[in-house]
Amino acid sequence: MIVADLTHREVLFTAHTEARDLALSEIEAVVPGTVHRGWLAPDVGWATLAGSWPDLVTRFTQRSPIFCRHICPAQVRVPIGQVTEDLDVLARATTPLVDLLGPEPFSVQTRLLGNGWPYGPFDVNTRLAEVFAAGGAPVDVRRPVQVVSVALTRAEAFLGVSRAVDNLSDWAGGARRFRRDPDQISRAEFKLLEAIEIFGLDPPADGRVLDLGAAPGGWTRIMRSFGAAVVAVDPADLAPALARDPGVRHVRGLAQAYLPTARQQFAAIVNDMRMDARDSARLMGMAEQALDPTGWAVMTLKLPKEGTSQVLSAALAVLRRFYIVTGVRQLFHNRSEVTVAMRSRSAPRPASRG
Repeated sequence: MIVADLTHREVLFTAHTEARDLALSEIEAVVPGTVHRGWLAPDVGWATLAGSWPDLVTRFTQRSPIFCRHICPAQVRVPIGQVTEDLDVLARATTPLVDLLGPEPFSVQTRLLGNGWPYGPFDVNTRLAEVFAAGGAPVDVRRPVQVVSVALTRAEAFLGVSRAVDNLSDWAGGARRFRRDPDQISRAEFKLLEAIEIFGLDPPADGRVLDLGAAPGGWTRIMRSFGAAVVAVDPADLAPALARDPGVRHVRGLAQAYLPTARQQFAAIVNDMRMDARDSARLMGMAEQALDPTGWAVMTLKLPKEGTSQVLSAALAVLRRFYIVTGVRQLFHNRSEVTVAMRSRSAPRPASRG
């Protein structure tokens, strides 16, 4: 039996498993009275809003979440059985959703929660895209304006239609994946690539970058790939390719010792050091004087399992004394940490009109 919720109160959300309760709390904080229905997977939650999907979108626009990685409405639920006939069931279940899809480009994003599926996400995407495209909207998997979100558990399917910009991420479940580069030094590179994309940062193609706690050099390599010259500060060795790179100056020492001596200004400062979030924030405060007024900074804050919110709030309070914090998110490639984007407090302001 198809269960349609055209009051738009049912919602799915994703978060890293260790932060899922924090993500749920973010929803409950902006839409009080929300009822948690359960976990469809370790990182996928289901909730009934004490309001509607537009309410949640509006309030998250006003108060951006940190731990909630992806949200989508679940306007239709239908039983399935992990059999190939599910594709026909899903196609029929779209009937209540067809009128919700406008004329703008759309894509279908499918998540299979669990194992043992006789079909894959591509099969679901293709079948449902054909159904929705019959209404006249073009399919555009790269730049969709609208998204048909599909999440399948072993026994039930959840489907919903929303604008891509409202889902917090353009990727299904917020799972932003990158192709592995043969020259990749570490998986930490994905964190910086995702941060640049999510926070809309312009890589300094011909400027200087300061990488604090650089070794073995993943973030340094990414910045070099954009064309920037890098000062990499770390007492440990860099990867051999970076050690030979004339565009990399390795300062073999602690960031705490280097920063008071820094005389250059940098177009970007990055920091992925493994230290207490509050100590790391204080260190980053020392670095502010080395940031060009038009530049940006990105860092990760490592968070404890206990007292996570309190530690994060304290670290952000320190950073806000030195920088304008432009974004804080637990990205897909983060683990027990969040990524923070910042700009200089002395950044030039846009010229006023009139």
